[in-house]
Amino acid sequence: MPADLNDYFNKKSGNSSGGGGRQNFNFKAPEFNFKGFGKFTPLIYVAIVVVLVFVLAKPFAIVNEGEKGIKVTTGSYNPEPLNAGLHFFVPIFQKIIIVDVRQRQMAYTSRESSVSLGSGIVDKNSISVLDSRGLSVLVNITVKYSLTPSEVARTIATYNLNWEDKIIDPTVRNVVQSVIGKYTAEELPANRNAIALQINNGITKTITSLQNSPVQLQEVQLREIILPPSVKEQIEKVQIARQEAERAAQEAVRKVTLAEGEANATIISSKGRADAVRIEADAQAYANKEIASSLNNPLLHLRQIEVQGKFNEALQNNKDAKIFLTPGGAVPNIWVDTKDARQQTSINAR
Repeated sequence: MPADLNDYFNKKSGNSSGGGGRQNFNFKAPEFNFKGFGKFTPLIYVAIVVVLVFVLAKPFAIVNEGEKGIKVTTGSYNPEPLNAGLHFFVPIFQKIIIVDVRQRQMAYTSRESSVSLGSGIVDKNSISVLDSRGLSVLVNITVKYSLTPSEVARTIATYNLNWEDKIIDPTVRNVVQSVIGKYTAEELPANRNAIALQINNGITKTITSLQNSPVQLQEVQLREIILPPSVKEQIEKVQIARQEAERAAQEAVRKVTLAEGEANATIISSKGRADAVRIEADAQAYANKEIASSLNNPLLHLRQIEVQGKFNEALQNNKDAKIFLTPGGAVPNIWVDTKDARQQTSINAR
């Protein structure tokens, strides 16, 4: 404690003792001796400097899962990528570039272009290409891909961090233009599947042929082909006309089928009637045959007796009856004369 403060308290204590016999308190300030720490002072300064450098320079980097680290020493890229974990480097002379190697997606869409690097999705405007006649056509397509993990250092060293704009985007645009340019705008909707296959094969072939295989291609999806309004209207008219023609053809087929059905029904009905007449005729012929075969001498004699009975009955009722035999006939004809010559009755006794 400073001397003036000690004097002050001493005077206060003296005055107190002289005034009423109070106890005299003598306050003495503690003394701190730093002489023992003198030999550690340089180490403390070094530790402070190291902590400050560590905090300010951050000579370390954390690589997360789905990422790869690239250590760059005085501009030279280490070809061996760094895996997930904590990695140190020498500031000023070295640095670590962290690159995402998870699946990414580049989508060409008619919406306003925006880039979302954090989510791994890159949005771009629709691809404008020309058909075989020079008409402008818009194509919406989605490409999914990722960096080859083992080649990430070479890829970044060759194409830099904007590798997508140097590998994926120009490849997609060139392939789409070459494929669409083979067709007229009117032919595109009908050949959509073939066009999608050609685009997929073209992009895959171009990407896989790059040196050191920098990118792995997962999927190419053709989403939409946007035609000029005039062409779209013309195609719609053609489709409407085709649909009407198809409906007319279906109606004609229906009527032909109905007519054929009615004709077949008529043929079947006529055949049925003809078969019925034939069956009836066959039955009658069979009956006649059976009757003819049954006419023997005893039966004929019985019929003569029946006729003779009718003859006798006719003579009893009319005395003027004339009887004559028909040549070759077994049954006589009886003619009866009446009082009125205009009225005659022929009785056929059979």
